[in-house]
Amino acid sequence: MFPQDIYSYLKNNTLTEIKGGSSRKVFLPIWIVEVEHRLFARSWGQSEHSWYTEMLKFGIGQIKIGDIVFDVRGEKLGKNDPMQLRINQAYLSKYTQKENTMYAEGITKPEYADFTMEFHYESRASGK
Repeated sequence: MFPQDIYSYLKNNTLTEIKGGSSRKVFLPIWIVEVEHRLFARSWGQSEHSWYTEMLKFGIGQIKIGDIVFDVRGEKLGKNDPMQLRINQAYLSKYTQKENTMYAEGITKPEYADFTMEFHYESRASGK
């Protein structure tokens, strides 16, 4: 389970920064949702060189909220895992802003389920 400050941050912010692997220098803003104190994200672009593919390849990365960085382990969630329906609902419930609705509906389509990553807390890497 993650420290409480990350759940509070996710509740109040739509974007969270992430780096996949250990060699990337720059954090990328993505959508992360919380379901039952578990954190999930889906790859929107499904690119060959993304945070998602780096997490698949190396299994590690970092999540940044404000000035605090958390080391995480990433694990692909099976596309038929029953949690996928709850993740869809989390996206649709969280990203209701006019500019996000189209993307929330898109990222909950069946083809995105195969690009779902669950994050597991490893440690607090740095922070205030």
